[in-house]
Amino acid sequence: MTAPLPRYLTAAFLARLADEGVGVTIALLALAHTGSPALGALVLTAFTAPHLLAGPLAGALAARTRSPRLLHTGALTGFAAALAALPALVGRAPVWAVVAVSAAGGCCGPMVTGGLSSLVAELTTRNEHRAYAWDAATYNAASVTGPALAAGAAHLWSPGTATVVLAAGALAAAALVATLPHRAEPGPRPAGTALTAGLRALWRVPELRAITAATTASFVGIGGLTLTTVLFAAHLGDAGGAGPLLTAFALGALTGSVLLTRLPTSPPPLRLARLCLAALGVALILTALAPTYWASLAGFALAGLADGPLLGATLRLRADHAPPGTRAQVFTLGAALKISAASLGAALVGLTGGLPAPALLAGIGVIVLASAALTRLGDARRRGTTAPPPELSSP
Repeated sequence: MTAPLPRYLTAAFLARLADEGVGVTIALLALAHTGSPALGALVLTAFTAPHLLAGPLAGALAARTRSPRLLHTGALTGFAAALAALPALVGRAPVWAVVAVSAAGGCCGPMVTGGLSSLVAELTTRNEHRAYAWDAATYNAASVTGPALAAGAAHLWSPGTATVVLAAGALAAAALVATLPHRAEPGPRPAGTALTAGLRALWRVPELRAITAATTASFVGIGGLTLTTVLFAAHLGDAGGAGPLLTAFALGALTGSVLLTRLPTSPPPLRLARLCLAALGVALILTALAPTYWASLAGFALAGLADGPLLGATLRLRADHAPPGTRAQVFTLGAALKISAASLGAALVGLTGGLPAPALLAGIGVIVLASAALTRLGDARRRGTTAPPPELSSP
């Protein structure tokens, strides 16, 4: 059997592939079965909305259970089951039933995104920055291939079959996670109740407060990037050119994550996050000034190149500085806050869509650039130096 970390990375990629592709298949299912995208939007909202509420609950449960591995396996199985049920429900069952099944699958979502990343620290003791960079790469790779796989399978077969293919991937991820070794987090139980321990950690630990504030603020901007890209491509005279621009961003992010794995040592993760946020913001602002479509394509790729290492640094900061017993909560809650901020960002772009597309893109860049300053909340020179938990310290 392969080593634990490659097995984990395979499982993480398959799970996140399903998570990234589900939006496409849901939209296509709704169109095929009802002739309207309205149900698709409602079902997708039901999948994403529970993240903020389910995140703390999932993290608290993971912190209390004797076998977090089995909890993750169960969550992935539930996510797969919800996906597999949709082709039989959309357009046939009452809307409330479809929404209920989608919401149940969405409640498993925090374990598919941030929750899985909390397992990395149990699988490696050396070169953690490489492990988290590879974990970040699974997000980036899934964001590139998930929608493409979903759309391709739907075109080749049907939207229902494409959804079942994604569900099979999530189920395979569950089977792989079930084989991973488990090493319990050492140390006492966290202070406070199970539901508040993660929040207390995000607020009281300077590094966690800094990266959570910075990434949540940045996602208010990044959440509107997809819609803004569509408008920006139309502004440049290529209404169908948003897809390649977003693909360039995702490929740039994947490249940045992989490049981080090649470094023998990594810069301090908080400093790396600050540099990446600043570079991402500047790249988006400059791209807003691009005179041609090809120049904007290069700008999106450069922006993605900065985004990839940012995720790796974020994951490592959460693992290094989560107090004993709170790691799963820190990961799930941090991911939930980012997703909620992204939803707010998308809504803001919808409300301000009448502005020129370059102004919207530059505005996103300004938000991301400004969020880099929030990483200063964790600067060691403003407080006493706090060492990470011994079992997660770099060699």
